Amino acid sequence: MCENLNRDYQICEEIGRGRFAVVYRCFSALSGESFACKSIDKHQLFDSTDLECIQKEPKINQFLSGNPNILQIHNIYEDDNYLHLIFDLCDSPNLFDRISNNSQLSEPEANAYFKDLMNAVAYCHRLGIAHRDIKPENVLFDSRDRLKLADFGSAEWFGGNETSMSGIVGTPYYVAPEILSGEDYNDKVDVWSCGVILYIMLAGVPPFYGDSPVETFEKVLRGNLRFPSRIFRSVCPEAKDLLRKMLCKDPCRRLSADQVLRHPWVMNGGESLNEMMN
Repeated sequence: MCENLNRDYQICEEIGRGRFAVVYRCFSALSGESFACKSIDKHQLFDSTDLECIQKEPKINQFLSGNPNILQIHNIYEDDNYLHLIFDLCDSPNLFDRISNNSQLSEPEANAYFKDLMNAVAYCHRLGIAHRDIKPENVLFDSRDRLKLADFGSAEWFGGNETSMSGIVGTPYYVAPEILSGEDYNDKVDVWSCGVILYIMLAGVPPFYGDSPVETFEKVLRGNLRFPSRIFRSVCPEAKDLLRKMLCKDPCRRLSADQVLRHPWVMNGGESLNEMMN
């Protein structure tokens, strides 16, 4: 481990592992406060894309600092072999685990998670950052159960003269159709991904499902959104309206993140307008 890192933090047990990174629990030698240390083995970075992601993530996290629903980076340490990133400690179950354990969430519960997620996404978009890989595994929670959007390794800058992006990024189930079709795209790819997450929270299943990634991609490209009555019988019309406007195949007609936050279902806490009037 880096000498300066060992001076400032006490590294504890491993709490997570990825393709070329290990995450440890750690605490500050000065304050005693707990954090997470993401240690990236540079020798595992075999191509320029991996290297670009690793270099980009801390820069974007620093640029986005200050939003309560985005994972904060506190320190960066680097030596010849490793890059160490000190983040907020998020040791509560992530959104993927919460959905897996509960199958379907109630509308008010889904709304609470969704509103915090969209607050984070809208903040990113206002500052010219598209996440490009939003999925439940990247939606974390700290010990006080505050939602934190994480993993900006696939994120990209946009705005100014460069309003569009390109490149195949994302994860099956959550990737937007315009990415799969090889078109240039904008920040609304994140809105699509968040729409998929909302659908899964309310239904317990993804809107576009295939037995293989290829089959899933084909269904995403068709974009045939359905609300099976046996699953959506108790879901209010406002939630379905929001899903239609987020999972719209045409990005020009798809809502922006700020428009999503102003949608009645979001603003009403997940309650139907009819329920509120009774």
